[in-house]
Amino acid sequence: MDKESAEKRIKELREKTQYYANKYYDEDSPEISDFEYDMLMVELRNLEAEYPDLIDKDSLTQKVGGHVKEGFEKVEHEVPLQSLQDVFSIEDLRLFDARVRKETGREKIDYTVEAKIDGLSVALEYVEGKFVRGATRGNGQIGEDVTANLRTIKDIPKTLKENVNIIVRGEVFISKADFEKMNAEQEVLEEKTFANARNAAAGSLRQLDSKKTAKRPLDIYIFNVQRLENNPFNSHYEQLEYLEKIGFNVNPVKKKCIGIESAIKEIERIGTIRESLSFGTDGAVIKVDDLELREVLGTTFKTPRWAIAYKYPPERKETILKDIICQVGRTGAITPMAILEPIKLAGSTISKTTLHNEDFITSKDLKIGDHVIIQKAGDVIPEVVEVVKGKRTGEEKDFVMPDTCPVCGAPAVRENGEAVKRCIGIECSARKLRNIVHFASKAGMDIDGLGYAIIEQLVDKGLLNTISDIYYLKKDDIASLKKNGEKFATNLINAINASKNNSLDKLISALGIRHIGTKSAKILAKEYKSMDNLMNASEVSLSLIEDVGQITAKSVYEFFHQEQTIDLIEKLKKAGVNMEEAEDEEHDNRFAGKTFVLTGSLEKYTRDEASEIIEKFGGKTSGSVSKKTSYVLAGEEAGSKLTKAEELGVKVLTEAEFDEMIK
Repeated sequence: MDKESAEKRIKELREKTQYYANKYYDEDSPEISDFEYDMLMVELRNLEAEYPDLIDKDSLTQKVGGHVKEGFEKVEHEVPLQSLQDVFSIEDLRLFDARVRKETGREKIDYTVEAKIDGLSVALEYVEGKFVRGATRGNGQIGEDVTANLRTIKDIPKTLKENVNIIVRGEVFISKADFEKMNAEQEVLEEKTFANARNAAAGSLRQLDSKKTAKRPLDIYIFNVQRLENNPFNSHYEQLEYLEKIGFNVNPVKKKCIGIESAIKEIERIGTIRESLSFGTDGAVIKVDDLELREVLGTTFKTPRWAIAYKYPPERKETILKDIICQVGRTGAITPMAILEPIKLAGSTISKTTLHNEDFITSKDLKIGDHVIIQKAGDVIPEVVEVVKGKRTGEEKDFVMPDTCPVCGAPAVRENGEAVKRCIGIECSARKLRNIVHFASKAGMDIDGLGYAIIEQLVDKGLLNTISDIYYLKKDDIASLKKNGEKFATNLINAINASKNNSLDKLISALGIRHIGTKSAKILAKEYKSMDNLMNASEVSLSLIEDVGQITAKSVYEFFHQEQTIDLIEKLKKAGVNMEEAEDEEHDNRFAGKTFVLTGSLEKYTRDEASEIIEKFGGKTSGSVSKKTSYVLAGEEAGSKLTKAEELGVKVLTEAEFDEMIK
């Protein structure tokens, strides 16, 4: 490549890597895999090596990715938290060893090899054995003070077994099992799922409210001494043993190796067991063990010259796509799954994998009976990369997504703008956890005490199979869930009974009809006055209601004309759940004609609670700011909506001012 072309490509690569790094480090929302990002960085590093005069100090090859998030105090690291240079071949490891031996004059080097934990790097500072401060890596020089959040992690000792002054470096992570459980809960609660465990850990640790961090299953492994007062050690491995002795949770996958070939064997061994590890890892780190030799080797601005990270390459294998079956997720999403001729891939046997949706199948031109290439990069789910079309015989079969749910037989609907088909059966067994959780939530019947964890236990015990079962629970069933659970059971039974008297709009919202939220539910309740009237409404009459529209009308009509829905409503009626809208009373309409936009995090109210108050006083809420907006209610971390309000001269309310208005 000539210099002009190289300069153009370097510019493209810098823009791409900076964009993806911001998504990964700052927004905890990656858009490409780690391997794809690594390959871009390798290409950029190679071009800069070929044309060193084109190197720029702002290139990510010259600095650590990540910035300090607004809202956190800045911490200047006493010892920089550097990143490691990645290599992708065994030969690169031998070249690293050759350089180390040449620069130190040693014939053979002792190395410590450790599994590379996929998490967020932090520094922990102790004074006289007491934990006093913790910070994220940030840009390596300056990080974020997340002490309060780190104190919520049970495996970070608050007091060490010795009164030492020490700074250590560790990796905060979420285990594979906890990550799967957390994402399953996010899905049921209809909240955004996390792309991977690393970003889930980073997002959890960088919460401005430590109470939110405390709810996340964060863990930590320590892997380095940054500074130790009166350090008596000259071996990194001995330091790790000392850290364990004084109370730290140290990386369990570590080994001292004599010479590079021994280190390579350990790296290869970690590669074979990484599937079985409780935490995610996509590589291994090799470090010079002798601390004096580290001083000789030194560091660059970005990386130490005494350590390097080996990244395991994604493994690809060919197999046969034997069949495609459909699974129904907890939100009703129907996902096609590939049934494969079993193959050994990246340390585990793969016999099935997700095909995401029908668009994915179409884009890959997949047919049942095809020979396909499967890839697994790091610890992600195996994926079908491509079809080996040259091996087609003509006997392969096309796959067609079903029009009905394979579990309950209810209609399977794919709406405009969506990639997935969904079961809309209210009593579908595959959806029961999600349906029950939503029904009991604040946006539904608001049954105090009946949250996700309790519902999950009741479902697992077979005590809740449909929504209506809530109203037939026995006190003894609930009490058995907790030690000394009598009082809890009494309170929950009382809350369940109280919910029978909820307004009609609460019940409509609780049913989880697609496109119907709390606002639309109020409109329907006000229009039809009773559940029977709503169930008998035609699609045309529904579509003529202001703020409903054709798509929502179709969704409501189809929902109430399913046998499952009719059956559920009958059961709820028998249980004594209110099906009528209360007679209109005189209302305080102080916000009549006013439109509010909510932005940021409020301290006293959730968004739904604030919206409910506004609507109770005759006002409306909107998702966007315009000249017609009356007020913008702004909480912490208010973003672009606040900026637009200021530009348009719209009145901005603090939470305290809002409180005054609703007194």
